[in-house]
Amino acid sequence: MENKTIDPKQIKGWGVDADPKNDPTYPMRHRMNVTEDPDSKARPTLQPEDTELLQSIERPNVSAVFGTTSPPVGLSGMIRRFAFKYSENRYRHWLPLIVADRVNVVEGIVEDLAHGKLPNIWAEKGYDMEWKYNRTAFVTKMATIAAVTAGVVVLLTQKDKPSRRKLNYRFPPNR
Repeated sequence: MENKTIDPKQIKGWGVDADPKNDPTYPMRHRMNVTEDPDSKARPTLQPEDTELLQSIERPNVSAVFGTTSPPVGLSGMIRRFAFKYSENRYRHWLPLIVADRVNVVEGIVEDLAHGKLPNIWAEKGYDMEWKYNRTAFVTKMATIAAVTAGVVVLLTQKDKPSRRKLNYRFPPNR
């Protein structure tokens, strides 16, 4: 799918609440003496764009306020840039973003190690609280991790063993 801008007027249902006569909040605003015009065309002051922003292809411009963002960097940033080339209704948008989050975790651990900081994964994962408040699930989770790890170790350290025993067959003599 190509990266193309979409005219919001072409999207079915876009702007359905734009008519002030069809504003469901009118009775509440009337009781609260709110005088602000709900149909104001004035756009709020835009937040400055001083870092790279990844923007949905469905939106014609950047939101007025988008929070403090950290620019996409490294392999996870490349994956995120790839994901934002596709529409939000595609798996090609969301699945790479999930992968990028996992890759970013590994990048963070590597970055901590590069700066001489040993990450405390036990505390960061919240295992103390899980042991305290959800002991059964914690024990099940740790047993599963141990079993899978042991299985992987056994598979990787297993020597190549013949799958079948060599059997000595006696064939009848040729006649």
